[in-house]
Amino acid sequence: MALGNNASNYNLSELRKKYLAASQDSDAGKRFYELMSDYKEKEPVLLAYKAVSEATMAKYVWNPYQKLKHLRQSAALFDEAVQMDRENPEIHFLRFTVEHYVPRYLNLSGNLAEDKKVIMESLKAHPRSGISPDWARTMRDFMLSKDHCTEEEKKALRNIAI
Repeated sequence: MALGNNASNYNLSELRKKYLAASQDSDAGKRFYELMSDYKEKEPVLLAYKAVSEATMAKYVWNPYQKLKHLRQSAALFDEAVQMDRENPEIHFLRFTVEHYVPRYLNLSGNLAEDKKVIMESLKAHPRSGISPDWARTMRDFMLSKDHCTEEEKKALRNIAI
């Protein structure tokens, strides 16, 4: 599914891959940020990818002021995306992946409970939730890792056939 201008640059399937690569590698992160910096439209899911590209840059810049600037810009873009599409699990998942790792003292992680609720409900409703099987697996695997969920929630996620 392609959205927005320059559809070849903003194909959701490709953006998902670029985001996952960007979260692991600084060069990929910089390329992803540059790509998303050029996005000027207002499609909610693509705005969420623009937001996550800002957060990815915060991970790779060394200057604390620049880190905070990228995180604040990310939060503002996520707010805009959620306002436009409150029920979209992909937007909530992307915001959750950012906010979970932001230091709590920055007060930029206030949506974790809301995002987790939307993510869990959409995974439980899969495939009716409209999430592609590949992305649903990515979301589930992330939620099962580390301390993202309680043991009871993890048990429920493991029982979901994707």
